[in-house]
Amino acid sequence: MTQQKTEVAVLAGGCFWCIEAPLREIRGIISLEPGYAGGHVPDPTYEEVCTGRTGHAEVVRIEFDPDILSYRDLLGMFFVLHDPTTLNRQGNDVGTQYRSAIFTLDDEQARIARQVCDELTAARTWPDPIVTQIVPLEHFYPAETYHQDYFAKNPGNPFCNAVIPPKIAKIRKLFRERLASP
Repeated sequence: MTQQKTEVAVLAGGCFWCIEAPLREIRGIISLEPGYAGGHVPDPTYEEVCTGRTGHAEVVRIEFDPDILSYRDLLGMFFVLHDPTTLNRQGNDVGTQYRSAIFTLDDEQARIARQVCDELTAARTWPDPIVTQIVPLEHFYPAETYHQDYFAKNPGNPFCNAVIPPKIAKIRKLFRERLASP
């Protein structure tokens, strides 16, 4: 029996629930894990990260099959799911914990991330400049268990109901051919 080859991406685009839930729709994604990266406090809690004083961003660690979904294509979906032109903010979520960032695992991921940002800038996809950080991942801290698959487990959450369904609809519309179950 052959082992499935997988890769990992760590992305920050505002609230981790808002990145995790839409990506659950995509074929080739093996697992999604909300967490924290980019800060200076070891093993931070959600409450600590929410203060903005730990330096962490809310991130999603994405394990994917590169034979089905390339890193470049995953970044394309990431840039559809958030506004990469707002510094330390996504909608009403404000603070460094909501920044746009790509935490790279190696030089190749960094090269591809810079290339994708350059292509989006050249295409004038947004009227404002992209402020997404591209930085090496130093450490990933998994979020508390109750954050895992939060949207599915908390269908009555007003924030989620206002923000996540439009993102899921966008993914379904723009990436129909990539859906896990069309």
